Amino acid sequence: MIEVYSWPTPNGHKVHIMLEECRLPYRVIPVDIGAGEQFESRFLGISPNNKIPAIIDPDGPDGRPMALFESGAILLYLAGKAGQFLPADTRGRYEVLQWLMFQMGGVGPMLGQAHHFRIYAPEKIEYAIDRYTNEAKRLYGVIDRQLAHGKYIAGSTYTIADIAIFPWLRSWKNQGVELSDYPHLKGWFDEIAARPAVKLGVEVLADRRRPLVDDKARETLFGSTQYQRR
Repeated sequence: MIEVYSWPTPNGHKVHIMLEECRLPYRVIPVDIGAGEQFESRFLGISPNNKIPAIIDPDGPDGRPMALFESGAILLYLAGKAGQFLPADTRGRYEVLQWLMFQMGGVGPMLGQAHHFRIYAPEKIEYAIDRYTNEAKRLYGVIDRQLAHGKYIAGSTYTIADIAIFPWLRSWKNQGVELSDYPHLKGWFDEIAARPAVKLGVEVLADRRRPLVDDKARETLFGSTQYQRR
């Protein structure tokens, strides 16, 4: 049974959804990032970048346990293990991988910054809010144009590219985006949201979700605690 060290965030839900889609048995170990559990030595041994999610697969590819961090790497690993959601042919594989990299390098970081400056920053910085809100809208536009040409992100088949991008778009209101402005994306979004495995995946640890309203949680996530040498 795969051990999943996670929390109810977009990156956590990517892995939860993938495990549900692949019907792989797993056990969730909560890592409360607001309480600083991501800095504990046991978790750092699995995820040296102190970020969730991370996994341990006791049945690794060579019969030994396999530990992995970084959600994109985990999606690729699970796709290989299950033989699902990543094309076997070279062209199809790279068409999916480019959109996975788009999510990892663009959608996640930029929408994360939009969340931060719009919702969590202790002071409202108009330049930062405008910059990242506009970048969020630009990225939504890229996805909308792509979906005008195919049912899914990387073409006609549901893949890890869809699984990677979807959770980040669930908070579109917090990103300053109106989903109806992107009709192709909205149709795709609604279809993905209705998938049984997706419904199950986004509920994993959802009862642990809470607003980051206390100063300790904000300092843990955004203050000097992040930058201490370990």
